[in-house]
This record gives sequence, C-alpha cells and structure tokens, in this order.
Amino acid sequence: MSKIEQAKAYSGQDLDTIFFRPMLAGPDAAALGIRVMYNMPVPTTLQFWKRAGDILQKYTTAGWNGGAPATKYQKSIALSKVKAELGYSAEDYFNLVFEQITGRADVNMDDLSGTELEAAETALFRESITESIRATMWLGDTARAATGGYNTFDGFIKRIRTDAAEAGSEIKSFAITSSTDPDAAQTLFKNMWDGAPEVLKEFKTQGNLVIFATSDICSSYEESLDNVVLESAYLAMQNGRDGLSFRGIPVVDVQLSGYLAQLTDMPQSFAILTDRRNMALAVNTADFPGTEVRMWYNPDQMENRQRAIFMAGCDYLLPELVVFASK
Repeated sequence: MSKIEQAKAYSGQDLDTIFFRPMLAGPDAAALGIRVMYNMPVPTTLQFWKRAGDILQKYTTAGWNGGAPATKYQKSIALSKVKAELGYSAEDYFNLVFEQITGRADVNMDDLSGTELEAAETALFRESITESIRATMWLGDTARAATGGYNTFDGFIKRIRTDAAEAGSEIKSFAITSSTDPDAAQTLFKNMWDGAPEVLKEFKTQGNLVIFATSDICSSYEESLDNVVLESAYLAMQNGRDGLSFRGIPVVDVQLSGYLAQLTDMPQSFAILTDRRNMALAVNTADFPGTEVRMWYNPDQMENRQRAIFMAGCDYLLPELVVFASK
C-alpha cells in the first residue's frame, strides 16, 4: 500500500467532536495561554466584569436599597471565514500518516483498520491548522499581500499597534532600545511593570497576569538569571528551567522567531504585559454555512488533499490592561 484513497468529510457534529474540539478545548487550548472561545453564540462577545465597590450597608428592618450593578465591559470579536488547504504527493502522504501510526504502541501493524488511518490523517491536518491559527493570532494582518501569508484575520500585534497609535490611547507602549546590557530583559520587564496602570497591577493577586515575549527577550532574561551568584541559579543553568517568571508573573515565549524573520512589517522583538482573560481567540464551526473538513485522494495529480473551512478571529478587550514594548 503506497497511497490512501478513502475520502473523508466532517461537518456538523462530527466536525465539532472529531476535529476541532480536541484542539480548542482542554490542554491544547490552555497551551495557547489566552482565552479560547470555541463555538460561542454569534456575534462572539468578549466580556469582562468589574466587581462593584462597597456593597455593605447598615442593616434596616425593611426596604430595598440595592446599589449600582457591577460594571460589564464587552466587545464583539470580528470573525473571518478562512480556508486551510494542504496537498501531498501520494507517497509522501502515506509515509507521514504511517509514521503517525507506527509511533503508537497499541497499534497492530498487521491489521490497520480504516479507523486507525482516519485518526492519523486527522491528527496530521489538525496539527497544521493549530499552528497556523496560533501564528495568525499573533502576527495576522489583513492588509498584507496574499503572498506575504498570515493575512486571514488581524492578530493581536496589529490590533495593539493600531490602537496604541491613536491619540489618547490607554495602552501603555514604548520602544525597546538596542542595548548590550546583560540585564536588558530584566530591566525591560521592570520598566513595563513600573509603567503599568494601577488597575492592571491590582489583578496580580488573581494569578492571571502574564508577560508574552519573543524568544530573544526570553533568552536574554534567562541568561541574566544564570549570572546570579547563587547555587540555585547554577543548578538551574545546569538542569534548565521549567518556566520563567518575573516577580511571580509567568514569562511566556511566543515562539515566533521563524515567522518574524519573514514578516518585516512586524516588530522583530516585543513583549506584552496583560491579563490572560483580556485576550481571546474565537473559532466557530457551527453558525456559518459551508464549514467543513474534507480529505481526499486526487488520482489525476496523484495527490492527497486536505481542506478545512471555518471562521476565526481574535481581539483584546481592555486597553488599560495592556503594556506593550516593541523594537
């Protein structure tokens, strides 16, 4: 067997349960580090509730003296219809799918059912879509030429930069200057924290603040930690660190270096201090006609093809919860 000819199509409930939900719910969604809103009612709305002030009152025997309701902030996320397509030569495709199967210990290689092949094909395509969504979520720009890629919907960086450039913007932003200081990344994080609005600092105790940064900034910060003259720092340098943090705030590497080298219209280094709940990715496969996933073999071209059609978009809600630094 050197090709896979069985056509597969997912729509409706199968599209949800078999294909999209496994990558947009649970650990895979948590790995993105932000809110993931999957198949929420349209229009998809990002909401944030602010607790009311002092609601305690002196007790009276009767009557109602209710205060003002809690403040609710909301913003609709614009969804764009997107299409993902991949094509492989029959031989390459079979080898890729076969590798997915041989890596599992519970598979009988002498009796490969259609279910095993289908699961491997689905996993292969799903991984490609997940990474493309993740990259576009950060670096997407609908004004970019089609040949530039990542232009299906506007990502966080495009939206933040556009809003920060407006007069009277509440986004705290500043430029990262070139520096040979070995503690440059640590200084950057301190400046971001010192310049953060008080409302953002107050959210620290809730445990959802995060610093998203490019790989060069994260590497620089880790090197500054290695230079600390402590046994714990020496051991961390030897054994590595499970994760970075600054004053208890996780520092997350967005892992976009390969993409940024190709996208000269994007800042090559950036860091964002915000609340995880303030940023959201929305994907919808239920409320729009034509959404589907299809995999088939084209005998004329001797090529296996995969296609997915769905809606996606991302946005942030409160500008006062964003501190943005870029170079």
